[in-house]
Amino acid sequence: MTDAVPASPASAAAGPAATGPAATGPTRVVLADDQDLIRAGLRLVIDRAPGLAVVGEAVNGHDAVRVARAARADVVLMDIRMPVLDGLAATRRIAADQSLAGVRVLILTTFEVDEYVFEALRSGASGFLGKGARPETLIDAIRTVARGDALLSPSATKGLITRFLRLRDSEPVSSSPLLAALTDREREVTALVADGMSNTEIARQLTLSPLTVKTHVNHAMTKLGARDRAQLVVLAYQTGLARPPRPRP
Repeated sequence: MTDAVPASPASAAAGPAATGPAATGPTRVVLADDQDLIRAGLRLVIDRAPGLAVVGEAVNGHDAVRVARAARADVVLMDIRMPVLDGLAATRRIAADQSLAGVRVLILTTFEVDEYVFEALRSGASGFLGKGARPETLIDAIRTVARGDALLSPSATKGLITRFLRLRDSEPVSSSPLLAALTDREREVTALVADGMSNTEIARQLTLSPLTVKTHVNHAMTKLGARDRAQLVVLAYQTGLARPPRPRP
């Protein structure tokens, strides 16, 4: 992503608003980053990809929320460190706004797993991507979160567990009444998701089909109010369904 083109004016939607729902056209992407060169490179890559279109840009978190709403975004690529309002706060606002329920946030980070990943996912992000990712990886990531899946690898899940270990003393985890809504199988599957296992791995361990596992995951997300798989992992720990392993002596 070294090539760049002049960025369009920041914090403005690109082109006229679509006349129909986003589902009938390309995936609509908003870029939120305070660096002009970063936004220009992202725009160049995304606009060249079939089925994707950059429809707005923002230089801070406040504008990211506004532009996501005005441009009817499907996905917001959100930097964390921005002026006025940072990316984590902006993500929380998007996740809490019912009018933006269909918007997915993909956090852009300097490192694949850093101190902000846990907070980003807990704030409502659907996943994260390192800024050094290859263009094809970026495109795949946008498409992944746009269809409602989470961009959360097993290594990222292990990062979440490590974060919970550090927070264990300051943030006690207790069982939640929400868990009563889950069946025994849904609890079992959710705990394995929180352990970083893929649907295929869970299916192999429980002798189920991957489709059945996916159905259990979807039911658990619905009952717990999780936006996607990433939120399901966070909720699994917050509700006490999953427990981080104790460090070995």
